[in-house]
Amino acid sequence: MGAKKKRLEFDVEKLISLDDKRRSLLTEIEAHRAEQNVASQKIAQADAAGRAPILEAMKTLKGEMAKKEEELKGVMKDWQLMMLQVPNIPDISVPEGESDADNREVHSWGEKPVFPFTPKNHIDLVESLDLVDFEKGAEVAGFRGYYLKRDAVTVNLALWGMVLKHFLTKGYVPMMVPSMVRKQTLYGTGYLPQGEEDLYKTQDEDYLSGTGEVGAMSYFADKILDKSQLPLKVLAFSTCFRREAGSHSKDTKGLIRVHEFFKWEQVIICEASHETSVKHHEELRRNSEELLEKLGLHYHTVANCGADLGLGQVKKYDLEAWVPSQNTFRETHSCSYFHDFQTRRLNIRYKDTDGKMKFAHSLNNTALASPRILVPIFENGQQADGTIKVPEALREFVGKDVIGRPE
Repeated sequence: MGAKKKRLEFDVEKLISLDDKRRSLLTEIEAHRAEQNVASQKIAQADAAGRAPILEAMKTLKGEMAKKEEELKGVMKDWQLMMLQVPNIPDISVPEGESDADNREVHSWGEKPVFPFTPKNHIDLVESLDLVDFEKGAEVAGFRGYYLKRDAVTVNLALWGMVLKHFLTKGYVPMMVPSMVRKQTLYGTGYLPQGEEDLYKTQDEDYLSGTGEVGAMSYFADKILDKSQLPLKVLAFSTCFRREAGSHSKDTKGLIRVHEFFKWEQVIICEASHETSVKHHEELRRNSEELLEKLGLHYHTVANCGADLGLGQVKKYDLEAWVPSQNTFRETHSCSYFHDFQTRRLNIRYKDTDGKMKFAHSLNNTALASPRILVPIFENGQQADGTIKVPEALREFVGKDVIGRPE
């Protein structure tokens, strides 16, 4: 059901066949071990003459066991790889669809800006004001490289301050998490095995993460939490890296799709309850909607259709801000819940009030991804004289109402 709704190719029959083979081999090996134990007892009780045939039989038995155990290793490897690819079952409220074009709008806020002049796209705008240098960025960092300069840096840092202030008042614990992570953390959070082509890998077989969710979730791996600690609410900050391998021809210039960026990520670990997960999912969504509203950006929220869900996601919302030059909304936030898909892999548990050990549920949502967020801010805030109006919520951090005007 999960694979069908998510439009994923998954051979269920092959997994069942592997599982049957795995169980059969385990049963055979256990039977051989039982025979071995019986034979050991007989040897202890037999005289010298009686031991010889038993020892010969045990030699044959050990050979058969070695073959079965070697066969089991191969079957287990294939079975584990397939188990990692079993998709989570989407919520009943997830729309049917074949692509992101079938995502369903569930909320919108604000209005499209009306300009008394022909607005520039963000690339022309920031280059005319010497706020970003794409040419030098590509020369130094390669394809999709960039340098933020002058007031672009000030606004970017102001956004970070605004986000931190916003979430501290909501009880989120700030955490700076590693960007370089080990392979098991990506298996644990569900980014492997299917997302490898979009990850940068080091010569030591470590990876550069594309989101702070990986480091934040992995912090709690192999822990047994006290139920009184739940929900755990973390605001994780990290540098992020993505190869954008599947989007090589999309947004080839500009700040929307870059290889290196910075992200504040909301992460919640809560009790194993669907109703609780749904409640926190709406909370995460609303947190980010409030941020976009503080920035005065016209946006809408869409419920992602089945085909636009990842392997582990039960349900996802995308928040998309209006980009005037493209006459469309572009994604700024991605809000998901997973039930126990991640926590089982990472072994994050808690003891419930009934004394039973349970795997927690996990959720996450972008708090802010920069420099992408600068695109709608700059394009929607541009003025006829070529300057950019600073959103009111950022002025206390930026120290001015307009950027781009000569000092």
